[in-house]
Amino acid sequence: MGAENLRGIVLMLISMALFAVEDMFLKWVAMRIPAGEVLFVAGLASTLIFSTLALREGQSLFGRGLWHPAVIARNLGEMLGSITYIIALTLAPLATVSAILQAMPLVATMAAALFMGAAVGWRRWTAIVAGFIGVVLVIQPGAEGFNPASLLVVPTVAMLALRDLATRRVPESFSTTLVAAWGMMSIVLLGLTMMAWSWLVDGALPVVPDRPETFALLGAIVFGSAGYAAVVAAARTGEVSVVAPFRYARLLFAIIIGVLAFNEWPNPLSLLGAAIIILSGLYSFARERTRARALPLTPASG
Repeated sequence: MGAENLRGIVLMLISMALFAVEDMFLKWVAMRIPAGEVLFVAGLASTLIFSTLALREGQSLFGRGLWHPAVIARNLGEMLGSITYIIALTLAPLATVSAILQAMPLVATMAAALFMGAAVGWRRWTAIVAGFIGVVLVIQPGAEGFNPASLLVVPTVAMLALRDLATRRVPESFSTTLVAAWGMMSIVLLGLTMMAWSWLVDGALPVVPDRPETFALLGAIVFGSAGYAAVVAAARTGEVSVVAPFRYARLLFAIIIGVLAFNEWPNPLSLLGAAIIILSGLYSFARERTRARALPLTPASG
């Protein structure tokens, strides 16, 4: 394994650990402060960070690119995925949310095959079906330990897959930081909309966070921003097919944090489902790598 691949793997592991800690802070604070307010504050801080970086690159924040169809689709996926994610994170165990979220690469592969004409053979279709079986085992509908809130992660996965697929259609002339800034702006808009709705319907005013809640919000912002920077650096270091599978380490970190911070112990069936999701995803990554290597020589079967 080359030095670049090793560096990419380390960066990916660091980013997944940072994201898991961010989720811990978000879960804790969203149990005490309305979800719309959490999204607004976190989104505003991230918008300031990425907008500053984009401006330093000479990018225009409010140019015509903001209305590019791929950007609009990406932001829509970001918004809808965020609202279901933050609610699920509040109501469902951290490990459950993280486990279902690991199915996102499989959903993205399926959507690319169905809507974008990507070549996906029977082997990867089998992996996708197996991954969905794993999701059912994690959710456990009808079982005694079934948590309805875990179902919210399913639309989260679908919307984040939409976001990732739309990102591939965003023109390369738009920098990563500019696209991220636009995405965070959409989160700010979402948070404001949710807060306005709560005020108009329920008469609920924004909650002024106390000191622990303020520190939790700052923790989510700092760890989330650091995690984003690390994952971008990981994606640009080494081979994607080597580095990307280490995204699944996020589940391990989530299980550990769930046990230590929230006393959430996953049951054996959910662990089995998580293992199936991860193995399906790893197989899909491996198959894609094999396809990429064989493509110049022979047509791949998927």
